[in-house]
Parts: sequence; C-alpha cells; structure tokens
Amino acid sequence: MSAPSTGGASRDGYGAALLNLADDPRVVVIEADLGKSTKSCLFRELYPERTISLGIAEQNMVLVAAGLASCGKVPFASTFAIFTERAFEQVRNGLARPGLVAHICGSHGGIHTGTDGSSAQSIEDLALYRTIPGMTVMHPSDDLSATKLTEELLNHPNPSYTRTARNKTPRIYDVDTVKSIQIGKGSVLKEGDDVAIIAIGVMVHKALEAAENLRSDGINATVVDMHTIKPLDTKLLDELANSVSGIVTVEDHSVIGGLGSAVSEYLSENNPTKIRKIGVDDRFGESGDSEELLSLVGLTVESIETAARTML
Repeated sequence: MSAPSTGGASRDGYGAALLNLADDPRVVVIEADLGKSTKSCLFRELYPERTISLGIAEQNMVLVAAGLASCGKVPFASTFAIFTERAFEQVRNGLARPGLVAHICGSHGGIHTGTDGSSAQSIEDLALYRTIPGMTVMHPSDDLSATKLTEELLNHPNPSYTRTARNKTPRIYDVDTVKSIQIGKGSVLKEGDDVAIIAIGVMVHKALEAAENLRSDGINATVVDMHTIKPLDTKLLDELANSVSGIVTVEDHSVIGGLGSAVSEYLSENNPTKIRKIGVDDRFGESGDSEELLSLVGLTVESIETAARTML
C-alpha cells in the first residue's frame, strides 16, 4: 500500500456515511447534544424530519434508538465516547439484551482527544462494549474507512459501537483500497514474515511508519488494521501466529480489555504466540497536545519499533 496521505478525522467519515445512507427511509439519526462534534449535524441539516435531538440525555438517546429499532427503523445514535458510558446499562438491557439493532457512535475517544483532559478521554469504551453479548465493536483508522464501515451497518444483524476520533490523521486508504474493507475482517496493509503489528484507530499510521523504519534495518513487518475488535478476525490471527515470530498490538486505549486483550485471549487458548501490548497502562490521561500525550503514555513509533525488535 502507498504511503498515507493527509485526510480527515474519522468522525468526518461517520458524518459522510450518514448522508450516503439517507436514501434508505429506515435510517434515523439521534443526537445527544453533540451533533456538531460527532458530525451527525450534516444529516440533521438535510433531513431534520428524520433526526431527533435529545439534548444531554444519553440514556434516553439509547432507549429512543431501541424503540425505533423495534419499529423497523435503523437508528444511528452518537455522542462523545465518554458520554456513551453513561448509557452502558441502557445499551446492555434496553438494546442488546432484547436483540434490537441500533448503532452507537462514540466520538473523541482515547488519549488522542488531548486538551479535553482525562475526564473526557475514554480509554475504556472498547473494553466495555466488548463485554456485551452480540455487540459489534469497531474503531476505524481514517475518514474513508469510517465511512465504509458505517455504511456496512445499514443491514448489519447486530447492534454496534463505533469509536471515532476528533483530530485529523494521515489517510490509510484511498477510494479504491477502502472498497475491500469488511466488518469482522482485518485489513492487511503491509506484509512481512518477521513480526506482525496489529493496530487500530489513530495508531495505524504510526504502525506503518514503524514498519518502514524496521524494514530499513532488515526487519519485515506485517501491518494489520484490525478495525473490527468484535467479532475478531481469528482466521487472520491464526495465519499471523503461524508465520511470524511474534505480534505487537497497538491501541489508543487501555491495555486492559481492548485490542491487545482480545488478541491475547484468542491466541492464548488457540495458538499460543508471543504478544506485546502497547496501549495506555493502568492510568488516566492528562490535558495537553495530542502528540505530547501519546508520547507521555508510550504510544509512539519508537515504542512500536522497540516492541517489534523484542520479538526477534
């Protein structure tokens, strides 16, 4: 794959997808005060009759989505990732447990949010939603993949949680390569037989950069965008475990319960492999510049390279 180009934020891709899905009359959009930030405002401006703005009422947002889903609608509900956690019980008991299908989008996830500070930096959201039976959990790496994955939710059989990011990051895909993305299938961006680097979200472009640096030292790394954390692409994990010396997982999320945990849980029982998890250790974030904070918690290109070298 060619070098990443400058693109938009993944939240922009979510907003674009809602517009692309608007031709289907079943699609309704629900907001909890933050439509401008999650980009659902784009849909609201053109389709106000199919948009419900509930104010700061996240629990109500989820239950309204559940009610609409029970009537044959396909609801897309969004707010900040940290605020979706207020409605965890409603997602569990009001949406997933009765088998209703609505799609939650949590924007501004992770340390990458930066100056909003630790109270707004959701580093546990992916772990929380992974625990809910039947819940699909995704974290796209750029705007184009966010658009494609959101569009695939139109006829998806399960409720879902998608995390998006506020800040712009290098674009991982182009209009052609993004067509191959599927829910539940990891995207192999670069191939190598020494080590595998599995990343999600804003860390994917750093994983690609680390792989380029490693190649200059004669170390060939496979890089995977594991945008779908649940259901996990276990077939791809088995292939990687059988072909490389070890696996490095990289995520702007707690090392407890996220991508690294999901990969470790599967491989430890099915295909034991050396794994090194890079993420946010057992701590909260701080307020500061996004890159400064990522460096503070060890989410850097250099840390990925170091971890990859330990596998050899």
